[in-house]
Formats: sequence, structure tokens, C-alpha cells
Amino acid sequence: MSLSHDGRLKQVAKELCRELRQSQTNAEKIFWHSVRNRKFLGLKFYRQHPLFFDYIGKETFFIADFFCFEKKVVIEIDGKIHDYRKDHDELRTFIINMLGIEVLRFTNEEIKNQFDKVLKKLGKELGER
Repeated sequence: MSLSHDGRLKQVAKELCRELRQSQTNAEKIFWHSVRNRKFLGLKFYRQHPLFFDYIGKETFFIADFFCFEKKVVIEIDGKIHDYRKDHDELRTFIINMLGIEVLRFTNEEIKNQFDKVLKKLGKELGER
């Protein structure tokens, strides 16, 4: 029996998402404060949201930092660790794109030091979708 058939996979995802929401980075807190409750362009954003997909016949998931279902966009806020995970991030982006979802990446430093530019770029990208 696969994990998805009895709900265990969704339960695991739910618990991981909850843990990640409780341990947000400062950059994630800044971003969330500005987009939650439809504050940004009237769009609904979810934080630490699971994206389920089939990989070689097995259901699995990624957890997006932020997800806007209305525009089919994932926002990833990358810390220094992502400097060493480029291959992983590229594969993840490829798979998410195959689900019909665009991925936008910003660094912690961009969020902390150039947040107005981040919001302007995000607004432009979302307006074009």
C-alpha cells in the first residue's frame, strides 16, 4: 500500500510544514508579513505549502516556502545553504515547472536589504501571469 492511499504521506507533509512554519527565517517572516491575508495584489499566499507529485511511480512532495495557487507561482527564499545545493535546486525547479508552476527565487539578503525591489519584481512577474 502506498503512503498516499492511507493518508500517511499527507500527514507527514502536514507535520513537516507545521514545523517549518514555526521555525521561519527572518527573511521568511518579512516576506510573510507583507503577503499574508491578501495584502499583496489581493492574492492568497500559503507558506510552507506541500506540492505533491509522482516520481518514478511513487508519490512524494516538495515543500514550497510560499505558494500562490491563483497565479501558479512558488516563491523560494534562499539562504547561504543554497549556494551548495544548486543541482538540487535546479532539479526541484524543473519538477515544479513540470507541474505547471513557475518558481521565483530570492535570497535572504535581497529580502532583508532590497525588499522594495523584490516586491516590485514580484508584482511585475505576477502581473504577467
